[in-house]
Amino acid sequence: MSELMTPTLAGAAAGLGVAMPMGAMSVLLLQEAMRDRRTAVAAAAGIAAVDLGYAALATALGPWVASHISPVEAWVRLASAVILLVIAARGLYGASPARASDPAPDSAPASVPVSAPPPARPVKAFARYVGLTALNPTTALYFAALTTAQGAALGAGAAGAAFLLGVGAASLLWQQALVTLGSLAGTRVPDGARIWTFRLGYGLVAAYALKIAFPLPTLG
Repeated sequence: MSELMTPTLAGAAAGLGVAMPMGAMSVLLLQEAMRDRRTAVAAAAGIAAVDLGYAALATALGPWVASHISPVEAWVRLASAVILLVIAARGLYGASPARASDPAPDSAPASVPVSAPPPARPVKAFARYVGLTALNPTTALYFAALTTAQGAALGAGAAGAAFLLGVGAASLLWQQALVTLGSLAGTRVPDGARIWTFRLGYGLVAAYALKIAFPLPTLG
């Protein structure tokens, strides 16, 4: 059991890294919670389902990719780390006080409206938020970089399942926390609080990047 704790915690950190920065989807979810809690709970589950789905796809393909590139594994880890650092840098740049009031560039596509339509049935809300979240390619790239770099570690079925459990649980718990916040406090989240969600979320991404980058590849 203890050997599964590491991939579970790694998955939880990965899930929080992609879920915590508060952007357009978070604003929509908060607004949904203001109007109808049941609908917002379903919407939050839809967002978490996409995070889990992208993580599952990447986890399934990552070990296969890693097994075919073992001669250059260190360089692939380094490339994955660079991709994650770019994602983190963009997110942290968006966390500056002057930009914190705008939706995060990586949290939802530009076409997502900030104002949400009237409450829908929970099933329709789930499907709607699945569609909106799935349009964001950064989530897929994020998990692809993570799992390709950790292909060997996630090769075992139990380890991969534990990683996915951590991703799904962390993402769902965070989205449901936003639902609770929205139903209690509304959409007016202080700028300072939003800035810290960016810093914590993308800080986890940067820490993950540094973790998988070492040991660095050697020349010759």
